[in-house]
Amino acid sequence: MIEQQIAEDMKTAMKEKDKQRLEAIRQIKAQILLAKTSGANQELTDADMMKILQKMVKQRKESAEIYAQQGRQDLADEENKQMAYIQAYLPAQMSEEEIAESVKKIVEQTGATSIKDMGKVMGAANKQLAGKAESAAIANAVKKLLSK
Repeated sequence: MIEQQIAEDMKTAMKEKDKQRLEAIRQIKAQILLAKTSGANQELTDADMMKILQKMVKQRKESAEIYAQQGRQDLADEENKQMAYIQAYLPAQMSEEEIAESVKKIVEQTGATSIKDMGKVMGAANKQLAGKAESAAIANAVKKLLSK
């Protein structure tokens, strides 16, 4: 389970006095705790944790881009380091070709024929590719395939 791995990594980071890694892990634990206490769903599944981690990675990526645009490369580098530590808990991301191939299979399974069926395909694709690909990349692949 991801939560146990995070706890072990936190202990290791403390022992090694790796401040940056420890800070990233503490942020992850804080988000998980927040999710556990903020609703009826007390027990988080690995899929829920993947969503939390993906959201954190997306936030770091956006922050790094903003810092870079404003000429604050030092802060952008810090965000990128944090993002790398968080991504270590996510499965490897699929390439565009792999996403396109998976989406093609999903389109065949759902029987989608036009862009009007995008919602149906996106629902199935997001479930099947959760944690392996970003929603935006999946949406682009679906649009390309259905607009032919």
